[in-house]
Amino acid sequence: MTQIDITPLTTFAPPGDRTAPSPAEARGLRRDDVRLLVAHGDQLTHARFGDLADHLEPGDLVVVNASQTIAGEVDAVLSGAGASSGEVVVHVATDLRDGTWVVEVRTAPDAAWAVLDAAAGQTLTLTGAGEPAALTLLEPYPREHSSPTGTGNRLWRVSYAGESPLHDLLARVGRPIAYGYLDRRYPIEDYRTIFGTTPGSAEMPSAARPFTPDVVTRLVSQGIAIAPILLHTGVSSQEAGEAPQPEWFEVSGSTARLVNATRAGGGRIIAVGTTVTRALESAVRGAPGQAKVEAGEGWTERVVTREAPPRVVDGLITGWHDPAASHLLLVEAVAGPRLTQLAYDAAVERAYDWHEFGDSALLLPARAEAIAA
Repeated sequence: MTQIDITPLTTFAPPGDRTAPSPAEARGLRRDDVRLLVAHGDQLTHARFGDLADHLEPGDLVVVNASQTIAGEVDAVLSGAGASSGEVVVHVATDLRDGTWVVEVRTAPDAAWAVLDAAAGQTLTLTGAGEPAALTLLEPYPREHSSPTGTGNRLWRVSYAGESPLHDLLARVGRPIAYGYLDRRYPIEDYRTIFGTTPGSAEMPSAARPFTPDVVTRLVSQGIAIAPILLHTGVSSQEAGEAPQPEWFEVSGSTARLVNATRAGGGRIIAVGTTVTRALESAVRGAPGQAKVEAGEGWTERVVTREAPPRVVDGLITGWHDPAASHLLLVEAVAGPRLTQLAYDAAVERAYDWHEFGDSALLLPARAEAIAA
């Protein structure tokens, strides 16, 4: 996996106990009751997500991800010749569409740490499947990957053997991928957005979680359009300096035309999350200043950074990312380092909640300053 030679400029204290421990609904809130920090130029506004339409303009286009979260976490027993063996947790990250999959092997019982010393040829026997089912480690994914914080391999390409297709098995016995900061496990419905129609994301495209039918109705009634793309997310537990893995994306002809028409008419393209930004920017064609989005699909390795900035995305709706995360590079590329730092300082000061069930941000830089350092 490609190592990023640059790091985010934004600095702040890790969220610590400000990580949201549960979905908004479990805390007595509606989905759209989570807080929304609006950073527009030098101005900061503290609002609720339900007020999103008040902070956009008629003619803007909000682009959302239609990928639906799958139940990608299962228990297994690791066996065969290798340094590690025994009970583990498997995070099924990506269907490579060639009969093989990408998985991450993590420690049992709560997936707290990546297992870095597994070996090619070892077997992951899935427990609780109700039928024989196993994954065989073929090779590290990608082959050149090495861990910047440890020796070994975090992601593996695997083959699958079982009576049921793996997609069906996961739907029956899998659970949502989760980490140790939640107060308990939550059902798959809590990890799905109202836009998800096509199963395939290992983890929730969480920037869209606070959207509700009421939010959508207000947007549309105020002349703000909505268009879908598709990007199936992999696992988000990247280590510091590790780029996102290749992900499958699709941009339809109708969405491409709407993006181009919006830009030609002076409207802004507002991406809902880093996934949407990556998909749209993977479909951009043309010389700088004449960039247009074209319909397309395939595996994207596009990493949006300050040095490779966005060409069509003008604003970003997003959650809050950890220090040194590669997603933070994308945020800086869209919003600019100055506005990103301003927003994160305010989020820390006001104790905004982090991670997939946390609070949100709407970042709207002045266009000429979007990538200024």
